[in-house]
Amino acid sequence: MRYPIGKLVLPDHATAAANRVEYIKNIGELPTLVATLAAELQDRGLLDTPYRDGGWTTRQVIHHLADSHMNAYVRHKRILTEDHPTLTPYDEVRWAELTDVTAVPIAASLEILRGMHLRLATLLATCSDAEWARTAYHSGSGVNYRLDTLAATYSWHGLHHIGHLKLVL
Repeated sequence: MRYPIGKLVLPDHATAAANRVEYIKNIGELPTLVATLAAELQDRGLLDTPYRDGGWTTRQVIHHLADSHMNAYVRHKRILTEDHPTLTPYDEVRWAELTDVTAVPIAASLEILRGMHLRLATLLATCSDAEWARTAYHSGSGVNYRLDTLAATYSWHGLHHIGHLKLVL
């Protein structure tokens, strides 16, 4: 239940390059998938139901997607505009406990996802091969990412949390 679609396997460069269109499609479609599931969860009164024992509530998952993918958006733009930037981690567990998660309606995060994913998918869809090969270092994981492997990560991340939301239904 912790990894409903399996753990992330970071693709090699050839695989990431071959799957760029799929990553863009997944990133572009995520807001609609989340909104559809969120409406059903809300209608059934399940927003405060965890997807597993000790896991986040569906409300926290939805707000987390907005938080995480805001970071993703900035990370992608930094890779495109800076020479091998260092990407920093954030404490996602503590973020999920803050009042903007516990007291703000999920509609706010759904709106963030809609606008931000439109921009990110559009940005990625227009990247050249040279831009896709740009890199960054993630100080938390120690991984050097190319733009396409970072896109693969967030494509997986969105589907991973869609899987969590579906577990509750």
